[in-house]
Amino acid sequence: MIGPKVTFITLGHPVDPAERRRWITGAPIDVAENVWIGAGATILPGVTIGRDAVVAAGAVVADDVPPATLVAGPKAEVRREW
Repeated sequence: MIGPKVTFITLGHPVDPAERRRWITGAPIDVAENVWIGAGATILPGVTIGRDAVVAAGAVVADDVPPATLVAGPKAEVRREW
């Protein structure tokens, strides 16, 4: 399930100022079965969201989300497991 205004970002630019205008970086996003992504969450390139996970509304997911966990926060962190 995906809430409103969720953003999946698969492309970006390098952090190094000398390379920013020359390269585009990218990585796929993998969302497993039975995942719930709350409204306004942002999922960044290369992230895998494990089965039965919940991403709280407004979370920014920069790292993989383990299966059967709840992540929340401006840099999403595991808050609960089941």
